[in-house]
Formats: sequence, C-alpha cells, structure tokens
Amino acid sequence: MSSVVRGARARARIEVTAAIKEEARRQLTSDGAAKLSLRAVARELGMVSSALYRYFPSRDDLLTALIIDAYDSLGETAEAAHAAVADAAPVERWVTVGEAVRGWALAHPQEYALIYGSPVPGYSAPQTTVPAAARVGLLLIGIVRDAHRSHALEVPLLTDELVPEAVRLAADLAPDLPPGAVTALVAAWAQLYGLVGFELFGQFNRVVEEREPFFRHAVTRLAQGVGLR
Repeated sequence: MSSVVRGARARARIEVTAAIKEEARRQLTSDGAAKLSLRAVARELGMVSSALYRYFPSRDDLLTALIIDAYDSLGETAEAAHAAVADAAPVERWVTVGEAVRGWALAHPQEYALIYGSPVPGYSAPQTTVPAAARVGLLLIGIVRDAHRSHALEVPLLTDELVPEAVRLAADLAPDLPPGAVTALVAAWAQLYGLVGFELFGQFNRVVEEREPFFRHAVTRLAQGVGLR
C-alpha cells in the first residue's frame, strides 16, 4: 500500500471520528449522556452500526473519548490563561485559573456536565481519563509549589485527627509540599468546581445576581485558604 493511500485513509478516519464525536456531543445536548446511543449516532450520520463500531466498539468507548476531549479542552483553556499571567503573584495566577475554568464551563455546559455532573448509569471511567482530568489540578499544585519555594505560602494548620490523611494526600499528590497545604488545596479544588456547578446548574438562581464579581471574590478566598499570600 502506498504512503499516499495510507495517508488518505488516515485522514478519512480522523474526519469520520470527528463527525461521530460531534454528533455524540449534539446528542448530549439534546438527550443527556445517559441516553447516548451508538445506533442513534450512526443513524444520524447515515452509517450502518457495524461501520461505527470500527471506530468505537461500545458506547463506553465513545463516552470515554468525549470525556478525555472535554478534560483536555478544559485543561488547555486553563493552561493558556495561566501562561498569560505566569509571572504574576500566586493569588492572581490562582484566580486566573479559576476564572478560566468558569469561562470554559459556561461556554461548554454539556461537556462540563459530562465530566463534573451526575455519573452516567452503568459507566465507569477508565484510568485513561486520569491524565487529562489532572491538568487543572496540576496547575493549581504548581502555583502552590512555587509559592512554597518562594516563602509566600502560609501553611494551614491541621487538626490531630486529620494528620494521617493529610500525610497520605501529600505523599500521593505532592510529596514536596507540606501536608497542610495539600489538604487545603484538595478542599479548595473541590470548592472551585462546586462554585462553577452551582452557577451552571441553577443553584444560584435568585440567590447570586452579580455572578462574576462573586466568583472572583470566592476564588480569591479559596487561594487565601490554601495559604497563598
């Protein structure tokens, strides 16, 4: 087989894969992840089901691809925003990452719901999703690490009962950081996505009206809670 033919087939596969994902995302918007169907995707694209299975052997394989794409898109957005303020103070870098997460979520609500909304019945995300899912978390860890190295981190105190768990978290996530900082960082990471989810899924309706300044204030307080000065 000539290289020209192989290249044409590779390009065709990329194009068909992209079309499948695009139709699947449309179905996520209209029907939700729980109702995603390979047969429905194939029907909308004018494909027979057996042809689609050559690209994604099961619904779970397609879901996994969509989840990785969503995490990567979010991660790329956060990384680009952070790169623009890489020389700023730690709190500003932290807030910038938080605002990038919020902005991406508001622009991609169905994809955000896919990765941070209700679990899809019968689906368990494989380990292959972990590297993409970790991108924002690694950015936040990097900000705290830089602050610690430059003596701009006030390590939060721990209660005695939390020390064993804090030590374990630090060993798993960032062995070079104090356990108190890692524990506070994990809590702040969860609260960041809670803030975004409350806004995206309507829990702030008739509660918070000025969403942008409220979010900036809240994320700044999260940075301070982690110990960033």
